[in-house]
Amino acid sequence: MNAKVSSSSISLRLWLCSAFVLSVEIFIYSLFTGFSDSMTALFFSLLASTVGSVPAFLVLLIFVPLIRKFKFRYADSLSIFIFLLLIIAAAYTLPAAFIIDNPFSEYSSVQSFLQAAAICFAFVFSSILIAFLCNLKYINLYFLSSNKNTHTMHENSMQAPAQPGANPYANKIWIKAVTTAGLILLMLIPTVFVSNLVEERQARQEEVKNEVSGKWAGQQNITFPYLYIPYSVTTQSNGKTIVQEKSFLILPENLNVNGSVTAEQRKRSIYSVLLYNSALQAKGNFKIGVPEGVDASTINWANSKICFGISDFKGIQQKVIVNANNQAYDLSAGLPTDEIDTTGLSSPIHLSADNIGKEVNFELPLKIKGSGQLHFAPLAGNSEFNITSNWNSPSFDGNTLPAERTLDNKGFEASWNFNKANLPFNTVVKDFNFKKNDYTFGVSLLQPTDQYAKTMRCVKYALLFIGLTFSLFFIVEIMQKKPFHPVQYVLVGLALIVFYTLLLSISEFLQFDFAYLQASIATVLLITLYAKGHFKSWKVASVFAGSIGSIYGFIFVLIRLEDTALLVGSIGLFCILALAMYASRKINWYGSAVPANATI
Repeated sequence: MNAKVSSSSISLRLWLCSAFVLSVEIFIYSLFTGFSDSMTALFFSLLASTVGSVPAFLVLLIFVPLIRKFKFRYADSLSIFIFLLLIIAAAYTLPAAFIIDNPFSEYSSVQSFLQAAAICFAFVFSSILIAFLCNLKYINLYFLSSNKNTHTMHENSMQAPAQPGANPYANKIWIKAVTTAGLILLMLIPTVFVSNLVEERQARQEEVKNEVSGKWAGQQNITFPYLYIPYSVTTQSNGKTIVQEKSFLILPENLNVNGSVTAEQRKRSIYSVLLYNSALQAKGNFKIGVPEGVDASTINWANSKICFGISDFKGIQQKVIVNANNQAYDLSAGLPTDEIDTTGLSSPIHLSADNIGKEVNFELPLKIKGSGQLHFAPLAGNSEFNITSNWNSPSFDGNTLPAERTLDNKGFEASWNFNKANLPFNTVVKDFNFKKNDYTFGVSLLQPTDQYAKTMRCVKYALLFIGLTFSLFFIVEIMQKKPFHPVQYVLVGLALIVFYTLLLSISEFLQFDFAYLQASIATVLLITLYAKGHFKSWKVASVFAGSIGSIYGFIFVLIRLEDTALLVGSIGLFCILALAMYASRKINWYGSAVPANATI
């Protein structure tokens, strides 16, 4: 290729090529995110990237000839040119990140903004890097033609002419380092697609759970019996008598609840939904009283009701019958007041002024089904709750933790105790101005198959996976003096990305640990055999197998740990850095013979 290469032609090539690559990346991203009209996205992204990159084109037109004018050495000219491209990529990153995720918005955060900025930089810089690699021979010709000490270069060569005593490949180490760094950023783009895929599968699982739970019964929040007592207040206004209907509530003086929760898993497609059946037995008594400020003669005892709160009616498996004062009351849907519950059951109860100061005993057997949570409201003077279950993965949540609990492979037992000193209300309440949910407690039945959360944690370590693997290839290719082409780096990067899709898909059928083992073994074998084919050495291939396998083992340990993950991760990264420094200590980074007594 003897044709003269001009700065304007290089700038034009880089401008159009990078704009096209960026639009293709956006088009692929729209396909993975489920955009309804991807071809429209391709057209508008091509138009926007072409017009939006005009300032970058003008910057190249100005600075490219200036770099050549100063007649730096070829290596220096190329490094300055690459640094210019980095500045251009960074200049486009912040505005793009502001458009995607404005950090000053109330719905945004610094973390989400930085994540958006990293993604934007990866998209922009990768498109510029691909354009740079596609036009590298023209760039070489342009800068080499300004070096008087440079001889002719072969058309397909990507290296500067070697000087006596210099290693031609080593002279290009810094170029390969920049290219490798750019490829690491480029390979972060597919991880965004993988993250979206994990979130999509997780959302699908939640849809299935909600669908099954909706047909079965949802989370249950239960309030045990309390009494609704109406009374009237007579006032005079403008010579008229006004009668207002009011009410007060009587909560149990003592309440004892014993119950068992039987968990069962239902299959829907490849997903498993956790449901439960509960058998509860509530016993207690009311102490009938009249609050201050209420005239006992104005109480309408005939309209008194006994009430029971429940959040999902579909969970009721049999008639709800309360035995009070040796009489059975069949509860039906509807509440006379929403001071405590908005949904529940009630029934008229036979009370009279003769009951004032006396106790009314009650019993309430229940069979309730639901999913996820079973919570109770301790609305009683003194109460005790005892729950047993066959499920061994509970989460005791709500306002109060159990006073006693036991947990083993067969299930759990838990008990809660409350008394009048724990609660800020009396058993006879004229105005119940408290929020019931501030006092609820109970248990959530958890499914240990949290493969999506663990897979997402793996994806967050993608930079570590790709960076360490590419760094290993970079060091080995320098030591072995067998260059690894950027396309080969991309293939290795894609193998690392496919690991996540393998892990995601296998973990939907097997336990996460086995899925991780199978996906990591497959990926390590693939990369090891590929390294053997390139470097023609089983010894070198075994180095890759051991190193990459150790990385996967290290990440697996981090995923399993929780409280000590940061400590172990920091120590592990320090050891990895120490090994990298030790392995690279004899590399001639300058690419020429340096005297032993030379000072740098």
